[in-house]
Amino acid sequence: MGQTLFDKVWDAHVVETIKDGPQVLYIDKHLIHEVTSPQAFNELEERNIPVFRPKQIVATADHNTPTQNQHLPVKDLLSRNQLEQLSENCKKNNITLYQLGHQYNGIVHVMAPELGITQPGMTMVCGDSHTSTHGAFGTIAFGIGTSQVAQVFASQCLLLTKPKSLRVTVNGKLKNGVLPKDVILYIIAKLGTNSGTGYFCEYAGDVFENMSMEGRMTVCNMSIEMGARGGMIAPDQTTFDYVKDKEFAPKGDAFDKKVAYWKTLPTDADAVFDKEYAFDAEDIEPMVTYGTNPGMGIKVTENIPTIDDASFEKSLQYMDFKKGESLINKPINYVFIGSCTNSRIEDFRVAANYIKGKQKADNVTAWLVPGSKQVEAQIIKEGLKDVFDAAGFELRQPGCSACLAMNDDKIPQGEYCVSTSNRNFEGRQGQGSRTILASPLVAAATAIEGKIVDITKQLN
Repeated sequence: MGQTLFDKVWDAHVVETIKDGPQVLYIDKHLIHEVTSPQAFNELEERNIPVFRPKQIVATADHNTPTQNQHLPVKDLLSRNQLEQLSENCKKNNITLYQLGHQYNGIVHVMAPELGITQPGMTMVCGDSHTSTHGAFGTIAFGIGTSQVAQVFASQCLLLTKPKSLRVTVNGKLKNGVLPKDVILYIIAKLGTNSGTGYFCEYAGDVFENMSMEGRMTVCNMSIEMGARGGMIAPDQTTFDYVKDKEFAPKGDAFDKKVAYWKTLPTDADAVFDKEYAFDAEDIEPMVTYGTNPGMGIKVTENIPTIDDASFEKSLQYMDFKKGESLINKPINYVFIGSCTNSRIEDFRVAANYIKGKQKADNVTAWLVPGSKQVEAQIIKEGLKDVFDAAGFELRQPGCSACLAMNDDKIPQGEYCVSTSNRNFEGRQGQGSRTILASPLVAAATAIEGKIVDITKQLN
């Protein structure tokens, strides 16, 4: 029987199998940031264990960093302490750190792929649930807890039970204005937030084959929101072209040899998955969420469903929405384009393309937060900053920003924010804030109109 992409990468990294039990898996790259690493470093120090392979670790500052005045000392005491701690720990253990202001600094799941640190066929971990982003390269990538961070520091391995396999196939041609974010929000709305629990998901079909690497990263990023351990897309020419010539990618003959290996990774035709789902691209439209988990999503043209369930009603109560209500013309005061889901150059090009020549609505505060220093530099170089400035949008400095209320970029209580991030949980963007997840296009249109609009009418 053939093997899946996941099987091939997993099996190539098994160091040892415990009889009738879990396996020891070798980890190629360990990404760390300021929030989930200090406790793990402390544990090693207390037990007098050295970091086993510091060269396989890359660190960046991103989660609670300010997105304004990054050249000044960080005002928030907790953030400042965490950043200093990260710097100290990396120095002490000879780990590469891209700190605030460094040309390679950025959100961990944006800067690693754009530097060629992420490559097909790898195993990658990070103390962050959205590590699944890197699966877009045909990589087994997943988030780990603090105790596992310490385990990787000490051994460059993890003790794991192999997940089951799931495949989601989407074939056909996407409609105008339907972005990768809409594709994954649609899948999660159809399957639910627990559909992937215990599984690693592979995305297959023309829709993903025709997507750019940036789009694929958006899709894999949100695999975790349907409960999956991670998501993967088979590497192909699009992948190879993206990785080639990146800062830390192999060069010359070494690159050609890698590509020859990467070409062997896609799932075999006769491979069998534990679970399969299939969707038609024609059915997908621009999406918005209306509740407090990413599975509570509808097409922007649809009404909120009528479901008799206590948790469903609690969710609507928090959002101050009613069953059967349409979200079109709902006034919105905050728009956020950023996060590890949608803060790459492609996302800002989509937004700028729509915004050009228009003016932001007076009632809207619109934050555009690039995912890295490199994306920020590109926004300026391509003239997108001029478009944003002219339209009244605020371009900030790189960081996780208003995706999660761990920094200064918080949404006030009771306010709605149309956000390109990945989670709409209660209080995720600030205590009492209300998050509506959407694509960069829907977010840009909301900022211009000051309310949610049926973007499909403008496009078709």
